[in-house]
Amino acid sequence: MVAFNRTMIEPGVVQGEWFHRLDDGRFQCDLCPRHCKLRPGQRGFCFVREAREDGIVLTSYGRASGFAIDPIEKKPLNHFYPGSSVLSFGTAGCNLGCRFCQNWDISKARQNDRLTDWAMPDAIADSAVRAGCRSVAFTYNDPVIFAEYAIDTAVAAHERGLKTVAVTAGYITPAARRDFFAHIDAANVDLKAFSQQFYQKLCFANLQPVLDTLRWIKQETSVWLEVTTLLIPGHNDSEAEIGQLCDWFVQNLGPDVPLHFSAFHPDFKMVDVPPTPPSTLNRARRQAKAAGIHHVYTGNVYDKAGQSTYCAHCGKLLIGRNWYNLSEWRLDENGRCQYCGHPLAGEFDQSPGNWGGRRQRIII
Repeated sequence: MVAFNRTMIEPGVVQGEWFHRLDDGRFQCDLCPRHCKLRPGQRGFCFVREAREDGIVLTSYGRASGFAIDPIEKKPLNHFYPGSSVLSFGTAGCNLGCRFCQNWDISKARQNDRLTDWAMPDAIADSAVRAGCRSVAFTYNDPVIFAEYAIDTAVAAHERGLKTVAVTAGYITPAARRDFFAHIDAANVDLKAFSQQFYQKLCFANLQPVLDTLRWIKQETSVWLEVTTLLIPGHNDSEAEIGQLCDWFVQNLGPDVPLHFSAFHPDFKMVDVPPTPPSTLNRARRQAKAAGIHHVYTGNVYDKAGQSTYCAHCGKLLIGRNWYNLSEWRLDENGRCQYCGHPLAGEFDQSPGNWGGRRQRIII
């Protein structure tokens, strides 16, 4: 049962939902596979969950690193109401420790004073409606760690007819993911690599829980799923590893889940690694399509062909994209190819949105 509009213990602090007390007096966080074991006063790896005398609390409820209206394609979601706008926000902290984090100023923040914007769930949902957004996205840092805040905002969004989006690394326990994804309409899950060694050395995490989450979302929920892999030269971009990723993908997620290959740029603690060449993205895209994945995209580079959507049956261009701007739209009112009638996997309105590539910062 979700405690919507929870009572705050103090500003920004609410009782956590997923933990239990150990025999030695510590509390174990049951939200993510790290299972941090904390004594009162200690914070978990994510920084925003803290043990108190009566349990574990979330210390970032109602506090955000900023609110903005984005194109839905920026999440990236290419098959979820294309062209629509989404009110996006995140908090601080993360339950992974990726050395290549592209949002490290938010996800690695160790002080809540980084969270300068305040907004309760109802206010966020009302702002999204006033702005004409189709959905609300929990993004910028991983919403798993602020799950109570995200869930309550999702409830408020659904009450107003809005959709909800989670941009996440999928590092969550089976019990918590059931509660969390019950309130999510679409998710882009960041599959960092297809190597346990990569996850251990560069993310301080494990691969298997992410694969379990992906398989569970696809097979056990109605959440629309897309997957992103950031290709880092020399670390997760080999033909062999991408081949293994694609084979697992088809066998466990099927051919219609979109896969995005994005370009890395030097950042955080990996500034000595060069940017991803466009040729690497194009090669990975060819591999994925040859493996049987119908919709494969490239990101963070100029590539209209690699960002556009094609019919899986006849191969005709259905949705043209130039970065986040749509051009061609060749779907009928039922989301089928206008040329051959084959349905396009995803969720679509009868006509595309017209938000374009704008990013608009807002104050709530």
